Amino acid sequence: MRVSAINAPALVAKMRSPWARGLKMLRREFIRLLGGAAASWPLVARAQQPERRRRIGVLMGIAADDEAQSRVTSFRDALAKLGWAEGSNLQIEVRWSAGDAEKIRMFAKELVDLRLGAILGQSTPVMVALVRETQTIPIVFLNVADPLFSGFAASLSRPGGNVTGFTTANSALGGKWVQLLKEIAPRTVRVALLFSPATAVPLEIYMPSIQAAASSLAVQVNETPVHSKDEIEGVIAAQARDPGGSLIVMPDPFNGTNQHQIVLLASRYGVPAIYFTPTKYPELGGLIAYGSDFAEQFRQAAGYVDRILKGAKPADLPVQAPTKFDLVINLKTAKALGLVVSPALLASAATVIE
Repeated sequence: MRVSAINAPALVAKMRSPWARGLKMLRREFIRLLGGAAASWPLVARAQQPERRRRIGVLMGIAADDEAQSRVTSFRDALAKLGWAEGSNLQIEVRWSAGDAEKIRMFAKELVDLRLGAILGQSTPVMVALVRETQTIPIVFLNVADPLFSGFAASLSRPGGNVTGFTTANSALGGKWVQLLKEIAPRTVRVALLFSPATAVPLEIYMPSIQAAASSLAVQVNETPVHSKDEIEGVIAAQARDPGGSLIVMPDPFNGTNQHQIVLLASRYGVPAIYFTPTKYPELGGLIAYGSDFAEQFRQAAGYVDRILKGAKPADLPVQAPTKFDLVINLKTAKALGLVVSPALLASAATVIE
C-alpha cells in the first residue's frame, strides 16, 4: 500500500478555517464554565451548612419562682433581639440553686465541665463558686454587691481576667437601710441583720456604713446569722420581745428563697423590716425596700454575653454600676404596724403600695 505524503500547507489551512477556530472557542468556554462551577462548589457547600450553635450557661443563686423566671426570660429575649435564637445558633443551660450553698458549688462545676462559651452568674455566692472552678471561661456576673472587695475584678474600668459584669449596690447602701428604717419606724433602737453565712454578700462590704448610720441615730446593730429556714422565726421573734426591735433583710439568695416566710413572720410578730430589693418583698407585704432594679441588669448582661460570643474579652469590658435606686413602701403594712409615714418619705418613694 502506498501512503500519500502529508500536504503541510493544506493541513495548516484547514486548522485556520472558521470551523476549527469555532471548535477551539467552544473548548475554551467549556473549560471556563467547568472551572467556575468547580470553584463555586465549596461556597455552595458552606452556605448549605447549618450555623454554628453556641452554648452558654446561667447559674442562678435563687429559686425558680415567677419573678426569677421573668428575669431569665428578659435575658433570653434580649439575646434574641441581638440575633441569638435558641435551638438554632444558641443553646442555654440554666441551673437553679435556690440559695443552697451545696447546689451552687455542684452546678458551678457542672457548667464549667460543659466547656461553654460563656456563663452568666447571679449573686456573689454563685460567683465565688464559678471563679473557683475556672479562670478561662468568660463569666458575666450580676446582682453582685462589690466585685472589687470580693476579688472578682481588678478594677471597674478594666476588670482583667475572665470576669466582668454588673454590680447591684455599693457599700453606702447599708447606711441607707438604717436611715430609712429609723425614718419609717422612729421607735427603732435595735436592728438585727438577717443573713445566712453560707450564701450572703460579705457583711464587711456594708458594715462600715451601717455602723456609722446606727451610731448617729443611736441604734444598736446585731448580726444574726441563720443556717436554715427553721431559725428565721427565732431571730424575728427575738426582735419583738422588747419595744424598738427592727430588721434589715440583707442581700442573700437564702433570704430571697425564703422571702414569703420572712415577710409573713415580720408581719405576725409586728417587726418593722427593710428589704434589699424593691421588687417582690413589698408586693408580698414587706414594709419598705430600697435597692436597684435587678431585672434591668439581666437585659444589660445579654449585651455583654453577645459581645463575648462575638470575640470580646471580659477583661476589656468595664464593670457597670447601677445609676438608679428605687424606694418602695407598702402603706397598708405600715398602717397595720401602727406607723405613720411622713409625707416627705412618701414623696421620695418610686412606688407606694396601698
